[in-house]
Amino acid sequence: MGNGSSTSSRFEVKKYILKKNLKKDIPSSLVVFLVALPLCLGIALASGAPLFAGLIAGIVGGIVTGSLSGSQLSVSGPAAGLTAIVFAAIASLGSYQIFILAVALAGGIQLILGLIKAGTIGNYFPSSVIEGMLAGIGLLLILKQLPHAVGVDKDFFGDEGFLQKNGENTFSAIISAVGEFSLVAVVISVLSILILVYWPKIKKLNAIPAPFLVVAIGIGLAMAFKGTSYGLEKDHMVNIPVFSGWDGFLGLFTSPDFSAIGRSDVWLVAATIAVVASLETLLGIEAIDKLDPIKRVTPTNRELVAQGIGNMVSGMLGGLPMTSVIVRSSANTNAGARTKMSTIFHGTWLLLSLLLIPNLINMIPLACLAAILLVTGYKLTRIALFKHMYEKGWDQFIPFVVTVLAVVLTDLLKGVAIGMAFSIFYLLRTNMRNPFFYKIQEEGDKKHIRIKLAEEVSFLNKAAIQVLLTGIPKETNVIIDGSNSRYIDPDVLETIFNYKHNAYTKGIIVTLEHIKSHYVVPKLNSKIVEEINN
Repeated sequence: MGNGSSTSSRFEVKKYILKKNLKKDIPSSLVVFLVALPLCLGIALASGAPLFAGLIAGIVGGIVTGSLSGSQLSVSGPAAGLTAIVFAAIASLGSYQIFILAVALAGGIQLILGLIKAGTIGNYFPSSVIEGMLAGIGLLLILKQLPHAVGVDKDFFGDEGFLQKNGENTFSAIISAVGEFSLVAVVISVLSILILVYWPKIKKLNAIPAPFLVVAIGIGLAMAFKGTSYGLEKDHMVNIPVFSGWDGFLGLFTSPDFSAIGRSDVWLVAATIAVVASLETLLGIEAIDKLDPIKRVTPTNRELVAQGIGNMVSGMLGGLPMTSVIVRSSANTNAGARTKMSTIFHGTWLLLSLLLIPNLINMIPLACLAAILLVTGYKLTRIALFKHMYEKGWDQFIPFVVTVLAVVLTDLLKGVAIGMAFSIFYLLRTNMRNPFFYKIQEEGDKKHIRIKLAEEVSFLNKAAIQVLLTGIPKETNVIIDGSNSRYIDPDVLETIFNYKHNAYTKGIIVTLEHIKSHYVVPKLNSKIVEEINN
């Protein structure tokens, strides 16, 4: 009786939690769907691939990768950071069929990386760099979406690079857009932003998601001005492939050319995609975990496995390579998603929209979707975040600001690499300053110096220790204490032993306490290792 009652009670609790989460996951999935749709198409266009290839990657990223992933908020799909690689690869390999073979092979490499626990590299990105990357993406969204918000759509929707393929850059595109704006697009954008900001604050109206209302009003205004001098052009609207019948749908898919599997250039492209996609994914996962209000931690190795299987499926169906994408994931989080069901639903909506309502989807103005991304960008790069990082000190603030600027002025991976360089500089500087503590006592004319070494003394501390020892005056008693040290680098040990050997020439008596002749790098506790790897 007791066990049956307990099981029933647990079932009811799970049912309640699922129902409660779905109330947030379904509306947020619609937001991600609306954002992902033009991004998938824009990235496919910029990559020189069929438009449908971007949608395949979005659908597979939502349903397949979303189901397998351990992340509750991450959204996967085609990434702007891969467009240059994809464009060059399609041209160099000779055909799109050979390229998607490379995508499937890249997925296999990612699967192996996940199985051999390579995902732990994600734990080595400093918090200041990850926060800077998020703020940089937010600022980038604002700058990149402004032209689309005013109806100037010369650049593809979702571009994240500073230098654009149309010859403009991020800033010149905004200046150009000022003189070419569409009045209807501006009205739609402004109205959309006002709705997105203020509609959720009216509790009685929360049953209707603000982004859904934004799209409905956008379609209405576009229809109202259609045929007039103020009407929106086709370039200002979403444009997904329209097909007729089941045969037409199946005809959109492409199969890989397996006859090229022995070519070295195919494997080189596959390895390049696998490495870059894995790095973007690990960065994205780390960033989204920071945005998660519940502060859940994603198992990185499982994520690589999920991404690998997703890319294998996407490649086999003719789709683009995918990663965990910060823009879509941020929109998902800001829309209030609670579980991975939002990601899975967004992939389902992409598939159903393509099958059932392509003509209706093609009536959505890009200005509506730009407004959603503008609001998302503002939340990512809020002023409070800059104040918070400033209060942490210069060693956190400078890498943060450098990463923000580098992401905006280059691209995601280059920006993070530059931020990492600054972060490592401050890390090394801090590490070099703290290899020891010392205390000086005087007895008559004789000085006694006790040098207590830190817990970890690395090669980077060698110079500081050497400077200290060289500066010790003659006729001094020196005690070098290693009782706190778990590890002392061999080069530092050599410096200490050489100093002791030669110090007598200066009348210096050196005593070594708790210093071994050899140290082994301390190993992590097996339970900790298992937890990290999972």
